[in-house]
Amino acid sequence: MNKCSQKLRHLFSQPGLVIAPGAGTPIEVLLAQDAGFAVAYLGGYAIASSRYGLPDIGLLGLNEVVEAVRTVRDVAEIPLIVDCDTAYGDVANVKRLVAQMEIMGVAGIQIEDQLAPKKCGHMPGTAVEPREVAVRKVRAAVAARGESAMLIIARTDARLSLGLDEALIRARLFMDAGADMIFVSGLTTIEEMKTICDAGIGPQMVAMTETGVSPLLSADELREIGFKFVVWPSAALRIAVHQISIFFAELRSTGDSRSWLNRMASLKETNSLLGLERVLSFENCVAEK
Repeated sequence: MNKCSQKLRHLFSQPGLVIAPGAGTPIEVLLAQDAGFAVAYLGGYAIASSRYGLPDIGLLGLNEVVEAVRTVRDVAEIPLIVDCDTAYGDVANVKRLVAQMEIMGVAGIQIEDQLAPKKCGHMPGTAVEPREVAVRKVRAAVAARGESAMLIIARTDARLSLGLDEALIRARLFMDAGADMIFVSGLTTIEEMKTICDAGIGPQMVAMTETGVSPLLSADELREIGFKFVVWPSAALRIAVHQISIFFAELRSTGDSRSWLNRMASLKETNSLLGLERVLSFENCVAEK
């Protein structure tokens, strides 16, 4: 049983709502860790856009996601939940996915029931696999993890294409197949959120995707509704996109960055976040010997 999975399971065993920022790069996870978050969420949208400059429409494969996870695990200790899209195939692919994530020390994974190529759940035109295919993949993930205690979050995108009743049916089937938590994507009203949480299916995850199809609520409001886990999957990325675009436009116009000094981290602050002092200390120890 890996230590990160143990930490995550202990965290979810406590009363209340677990909050996690979304990330796609090591620097974002380091910032989350530095801010005191107990867990970080590596989202498919964030990985595709921030690492590869691609939209979240199923263009990434397992190896690219594994590499993204590896670069994070090299520098950060915080437990990670990784968005693994559709598991990149069927049962055999699920088994390989789980094995790779266990090697990386991942605390939990999320897999979904969209038809490949999948899309961000807030884009139009999403479609889902037949129930039996989706359930088989959840069952495969549970079987493949063995004694590792890796958390399995099963996501359904059936709400927008087939309706809330179908999403509820799939959520129950996923829990019966051994999932630890359910994520019903694409809920469009607070009433739908309450319906999901009041259904007694199991622990529920929700994502706050600003300007997406779902209501944007605070952690306190989501706790009151009954959710167990909430992520902000792409907020940090989109803040960076907005702010950097403003800075680049101004820099192109004025050729001067001085007005941004109070809006950027200093070199010292950035180097500290990146662990420069630890590296230099190690170098000095080796040199002294």
